[in-house]
Amino acid sequence: MISETAKKQIGETVSRYPEDQKRSALLPVLHIVQYENNGHLTEALMTEVAEILEISPLQVYEVVTFYTMYNRNPVGKYHIQVCRTLPCALMGAEKLVSYLEEKLGIGCGETTPDRLFTLTEVECLASCGTAPMMQINEDYYENLNKNKVDKILEELRQKAK
Repeated sequence: MISETAKKQIGETVSRYPEDQKRSALLPVLHIVQYENNGHLTEALMTEVAEILEISPLQVYEVVTFYTMYNRNPVGKYHIQVCRTLPCALMGAEKLVSYLEEKLGIGCGETTPDRLFTLTEVECLASCGTAPMMQINEDYYENLNKNKVDKILEELRQKAK
């Protein structure tokens, strides 16, 4: 269920769009709801968003399943998203993913048992000139190598304590 606080934020967001174009607010509304729900969207929440925006639940579901920035399953405290598109691939994204899988003891699409990290591969994160790169929650980490990854993971583990 969407909280009153989130509904207020949604109302403010929707008010920026023409009355007959509420659906145009779908992406930012989904961000609000996902953030409030610890990083993922349930079917019930998607249905509620559809009601608020006066569109079909299928339209919401299509958007959620198309964009990699929306999660239909719970994610860890730190959601590691590795870009896999061509520039990052050419600069070693596949090796980066393999290294992260080894370091975290999980595969892509999985979450560590302590619920600290979730690892996913995503489409372009628009940082092609600094490949390979990854996004963790809202932060970008670029020009990555094993040493940088080790340092980042250690800092996040310390921060989580």
